[in-house]
Amino acid sequence: MRKFIIASAAAAAFSLAACSEKTQDAVGETADAIADDATAAGDAVAEGAADAADATADAAKDAGAAVEGAADKAGNVVEGAVNAAGDATAKAGDKIAEETKKAEANDKK
Repeated sequence: MRKFIIASAAAAAFSLAACSEKTQDAVGETADAIADDATAAGDAVAEGAADAADATADAAKDAGAAVEGAADKAGNVVEGAVNAAGDATAKAGDKIAEETKKAEANDKK
């Protein structure tokens, strides 16, 4: 009976050892899978950050071009307004000279 108990205990010990080895293997595989997932997530975050940086740079270039275009248009509008004011002043000066000549002619009569 004593040999039977020892044999049963030994079988139980080998069974537990085998179970423990399977558990360790499973834990190792799980740890490897978690490490792979973490690496993939880190790579995805890095790629997303790089894409965001590129998009920001492109948006800044577009905004700069738009501001430059708007400044050019504003400059053209101001130049047009100055030219129109100069033309109006010249016409007003001509009209004043013409009316002055008429008034002087009327005074001589």
